[in-house]
Amino acid sequence: MILTVTLNTALDITYRVPALTPHASHRVTEVTERPGGKGLNVARVLAALGHDVTVAGFAGGDTGRSLHERLAEAPHLTDALTPVDGATRRTLAVVDSATGDTTQLNEPGPLISPAEWAAFLDSYEELTRRPGTAAVALCGSLPPGVPVGAYALLVRAARAAGVPVLLDTSGEPLRRGVAARPDMVKPNADELAELTGSHEPSRATRDARRRGAHAVIASLGAEGLLAVTPDGSWQAAPPVRVHGNPTGAGDSAVAGLLSALAEDLPWPDRLARAVALSAATVAAPVAGEFDRATYEDVLGRVTVRGDG
Repeated sequence: MILTVTLNTALDITYRVPALTPHASHRVTEVTERPGGKGLNVARVLAALGHDVTVAGFAGGDTGRSLHERLAEAPHLTDALTPVDGATRRTLAVVDSATGDTTQLNEPGPLISPAEWAAFLDSYEELTRRPGTAAVALCGSLPPGVPVGAYALLVRAARAAGVPVLLDTSGEPLRRGVAARPDMVKPNADELAELTGSHEPSRATRDARRRGAHAVIASLGAEGLLAVTPDGSWQAAPPVRVHGNPTGAGDSAVAGLLSALAEDLPWPDRLARAVALSAATVAAPVAGEFDRATYEDVLGRVTVRGDG
């Protein structure tokens, strides 16, 4: 079982319009609703790959009830979200069909009380100690009320349980989380620059590893992934640039890394899978899904170069 943690869960709503024009009215041609938040996107991709996944985090209010209902429909997925009094947030993505560009609007999350945070911690520690837990992913932003050092605490708890842990967040939660020595961190180029002060990916990735992460896998957008690990360094690139909706592509890369870790694949194969899933997500209509034909086509053509 792979455990994904989404402290700031959401109900993702995607509107598709023929063309997005500021200050104008639009006719929406398609509406989709899906469980959202980075860790839930990761979980849905893992489940689609056939891995058993448990999702932890918070859910509350009418939006939270919708979230539970949709999670119950997914095979291979167990809902362990902690109930809260506040309402789960919604995110709105508006996709311009003419250009493929996406405009994202994210609501704030609910205020988490000290008692709700304590209840989540009890559940999390039980899940990490459960036999068969192969890996943990800690993903996304923190809702109001959750301490800024939350991810550092969760990293240490996973390590104490002997479970590999991947961290995918930004800002101060990332800085503190890295210092707790996670097995993997997966920042994008902007998050990496904010953490290290360097805009040169190779230097910044090595600096992030010196700050405590066991391995650093940096998302470079259409250029793929750059990984610095104890076993060597690699850069993995897709064979072609895929056009579409990039929302959730980084989350699919996390799912690729985790699934390959659970299968004990070597680093080049992990990176190839992560790049292929990321590209296949750009080709899919909504975050948390991937186009399987694109994935299978790209997987065998990803270029991985390195010194490992």
